[in-house]
Amino acid sequence: MTDRELLEQAATAYFGADGFEWNSCAGFSGCIQYIPNGLTHYVEWNPLADDGDALRLAVKLRITPRVHLQGYSVAVTAQCIVDSYTEICGDDEMAATRRAIVRAAAEIGRAMP
Repeated sequence: MTDRELLEQAATAYFGADGFEWNSCAGFSGCIQYIPNGLTHYVEWNPLADDGDALRLAVKLRITPRVHLQGYSVAVTAQCIVDSYTEICGDDEMAATRRAIVRAAAEIGRAMP
């Protein structure tokens, strides 16, 4: 699955099916844009690249990150899905954590009607 597909499916779980659109945002290979309540302009959203977006996504969808430094991996679980999503940390455990959160959220979004 591409990063765009992951972000779009995660955005479906976070915003709903029609609450966002894809755009080529500056500094990223792309991102989701949405208009928050009370504003008249788009805001960029990319939990693959932004720690704050990833944390808000995890909290809203009740995704729990668990970092296992002994195995140099990170795993996340979500209350509404059985699977655990694991990423190898490599040199960047923050990026691995964000990606695992987005993968779990994408699964939630994919399962939505």
